[in-house]
Amino acid sequence: MKSIKIGNVELKNNVILAPMAGVTDLPFRLLCKEQGAGLLCMEMISAKAVHFNNKNTDALLEIHPQESPVSLQLFGSEPDIMAETAARIDDRPFDILDVNMGCPVPKVVNNHEGSALMKNPVLAGQIIAALVKSTKKPVTVKIRKGFDDEHVNAVEIAKIAEANGAAAVAVHGRTREQYYSGVADWEIIRKVKEAVTIPVIGNGDVVDGKSAKRMIDETGCDAIMVGRACRGNPWIFREITRYLETGIQPERPSASEVRDTILRHARLQFEYKGEYTAIREMRKHVAWYTTGYPHSARLRQKVNEMETIEELEEFLKEWC
Repeated sequence: MKSIKIGNVELKNNVILAPMAGVTDLPFRLLCKEQGAGLLCMEMISAKAVHFNNKNTDALLEIHPQESPVSLQLFGSEPDIMAETAARIDDRPFDILDVNMGCPVPKVVNNHEGSALMKNPVLAGQIIAALVKSTKKPVTVKIRKGFDDEHVNAVEIAKIAEANGAAAVAVHGRTREQYYSGVADWEIIRKVKEAVTIPVIGNGDVVDGKSAKRMIDETGCDAIMVGRACRGNPWIFREITRYLETGIQPERPSASEVRDTILRHARLQFEYKGEYTAIREMRKHVAWYTTGYPHSARLRQKVNEMETIEELEEFLKEWC
C-alpha cells in the first residue's frame, strides 16, 4: 500500500474520498474513514458564504477529531474573498485546503466558479497564489480535463497550479460539458502526471480494486480519488486498499452488514442533524445502499414515507 505526502501532510494510503455535495457530509465521511480511506474530502464550501457569515455554512464546516486527515474544499472566483476566507478558517482542524475548479453545476459555472475557472487560467493562478499566501495548510486544486472538447487544458492548469504553490492536483478525466457521462479519459491524467512534479490524484471511473490499480498503472498517478462509486458503498475503500496490497478482490459485504451500516449511518445523521433532516437525508442513501438487493424497491418506497429513525430500524429488521 503506497503512502503519499501532500505538502506536510502524510496520508497512510493513496485512496481518497472525493468531495461531493450532498454526499460527503460528516456522518458519511466517518463511515469511509472506518473503511480505510486515506484522505477524506468535505462537501464544497462557498467562500462568499463564509465571508458573509452565512449560518447554514457552519454545519458544513464541522469536523470530527477521528476524521484526520481531512481536506476542506472552497469554491469561489474572487482571489481576495477566497484568501480572506482561507485565513479566517485556518485554525479549524482540517489538514488540506482544496480549490474547486471542477464543479460542473450550472449555478456554479454561471457564477464563473468551479469548472468555469478552467476557462480563465490567469484568474485560476491568482486564486491559487492568494490562497497559498493566506493559509499555513497545503493548498491543492481539483480540476477537470477541460471545459469542453475544444478546450482541453488540464496540463496547462496543472502547471499553473504548481507554479503558484499548489501541493497537489486532482484531475477528473471528463470535461465540464460531459458532466459524469461517457468514459473518463485517463490519458489526460497521465499527461498531467508527466508535466508536473507535485502529486497527481486521478479521478474518474474508479469503481473497484481492479479499476483503481489499472488507473495507477496506466497513468502513473500518485493517488486515486473515488467519487460516485462510494455512494451507498463505503466498503469500496476497504476493497480497494486490500486489492492494491494483495491483488485479491475481497468479498462484498453481506446483507446484514449493509443493514447495520445503514442503521449506523442513520444514527450518525440523527446525532448531527436531528431526526427531521436525518430521515430525509437517508432516503437517497438507502436507495444507494440497497441497489441490486432483493426487495430493495419496496424498501426505497417505504423509506420515502418514514418520519422517524425508529420506523427505519423496524423495517430494516424485516428487510434483512
